[in-house]
Amino acid sequence: MNLLLQIDLVELLRKIFLYDKTAPLIFTRFFFWAFFAVVLVGFSLVYRNKNRSLRAGYLFFASLFFYYKSSGFFFFILLFSTLTDYFIGKSIYKSKNETVRKSLIALSVVVNLLLLAYFKYSYFFIDSINLLFDTDLNVVNHLAIWANEATGSHFEVNQILLPVGISFFTFQTISYSVDVYRGETKPVNNLIDFGFYVSFFPQLVAGPIVRASGFVKQIYEDYHVSKAEFGWAIFMILKGLVKKIFIGDYIAVNFVDRVFSDPITHSGFENLMALFGYSLQVYVDFSGYTDIAIGVALLMGYRLPQNFNSPYKATSVAEFWKRWHMSLSSWLKDYLYIPIGGNREGSVFSYISLGIILSIIVLLAGKLILVPIFAAVVLVFAILSRLFPAVKRSVDTNINLMLTMLLGGLWHGASWQFIIWGGLNGIGLVVYKFWRKISPWEKRNNWAVNIWKIALTFTFITFTRVFFRSGSMEVVNGMLHQIGTDIQFALIPEVLLAYKWVFLVMAFGFFTHWLSESWKEKVKNWFVSSPLWVKAVISAMVVIFVYQSISSEMQPFIYFQF
Repeated sequence: MNLLLQIDLVELLRKIFLYDKTAPLIFTRFFFWAFFAVVLVGFSLVYRNKNRSLRAGYLFFASLFFYYKSSGFFFFILLFSTLTDYFIGKSIYKSKNETVRKSLIALSVVVNLLLLAYFKYSYFFIDSINLLFDTDLNVVNHLAIWANEATGSHFEVNQILLPVGISFFTFQTISYSVDVYRGETKPVNNLIDFGFYVSFFPQLVAGPIVRASGFVKQIYEDYHVSKAEFGWAIFMILKGLVKKIFIGDYIAVNFVDRVFSDPITHSGFENLMALFGYSLQVYVDFSGYTDIAIGVALLMGYRLPQNFNSPYKATSVAEFWKRWHMSLSSWLKDYLYIPIGGNREGSVFSYISLGIILSIIVLLAGKLILVPIFAAVVLVFAILSRLFPAVKRSVDTNINLMLTMLLGGLWHGASWQFIIWGGLNGIGLVVYKFWRKISPWEKRNNWAVNIWKIALTFTFITFTRVFFRSGSMEVVNGMLHQIGTDIQFALIPEVLLAYKWVFLVMAFGFFTHWLSESWKEKVKNWFVSSPLWVKAVISAMVVIFVYQSISSEMQPFIYFQF
């Protein structure tokens, strides 16, 4: 009996402390909330300590454990990125030589982007080289080889896995170095504080992307959470769970994933509804994560930036990108779009970026014949710009916008689908810039015009999502073919009946999203101002209801793959 108890105890400890790739630590698992409860107990012992680094250090190590349980030994990559940019930031701040400072900021950008490229784009480059030059190269994980040689471990050397959240924390460390260079923030006091800033677990793996200029100062402030903020934090967590599990996971498992996995076997109407369903799913999934992250962080006294603002209420593509994934949109604007010239002019970096994107398109296509074609097109535009200043102004004011959206697409992944998705959104932004100058409805603000604008914008954004969601161009072509040629109107009542619960959940999701802000504010304020026992009862009811709606294994958050 004692031996069995010991075995059970050992197994329990293994589940608690060792990484399990089949059950990563995510917000929707009960283990996370047990972990968070333990973190809060420890935090209650240190949060008022005058030594702010003690508080930061405690949360830093808790965050490292969270990342280990989410991504295994990839937390060493997080540590490498943390160490690199901590010392680069200190060196930038201390140096008075502008050339040295620029060299250091360039080093930070290059190191972080090379790290991102190694894990995220190695397969793309190897496959493209093999396609172009008829070679038979294979991906080799040199980091695994070094780790095996140094420690005697047995990591797979012929496979490179993507660390969870690498796109987020590399952008975060880049922004720190740039903010220090620009003088928008001072370096943190020590490595522990910087490690805490980079790894803070609520937003570590899927954002929002936190700027050093907005977060570092919070490390050294006193803990303060008002009664109203406490209520709002609980409200955000509950809202995030409802979005993710009740709406997002339910429609994904029971409808959206099925259609996208084999669109040809479903009618055009089913494909169309799956596409609109995915637009809802990706929103509730991603915004649900950030709602939970904001609520969890606030309970510990840290304020994260808003990441979504009812994006499907946008009346234009431009407004949509001010409301969607706001931390990434503003990051791309401040650290890419404006530095390369913004809407003022093209720059050397603009044309270097254009060359990189065209090279990637050549690699994706696997056709070297595109090189002289692209060169000829660029030459024609160069001649026209030289002869006609208006052409140059038009190119200069729009090229940076297109480049930003294309690079935003590549941030999500190197494939035709993401290139096209980013390009379509770039085209949508450019077309809107011209259209708003001549549109007779641009300055009208009545309800009918606004509904038309919202519907048009939402439909366009949803159309681009077919490229974002599909794993291959075959799926894209299949889905668009079914929507365009095989609606099967006679089957619509049957489809609606067969998926009645899915469509009811979708209707609930869209209805709550398009509710007026005043109604949403009333609901939030009522919850925030309610007595503690009411909050407890509602929280228990929501949690029971949400987890009862689970119809399969916990689904990972969509943006974990980026």
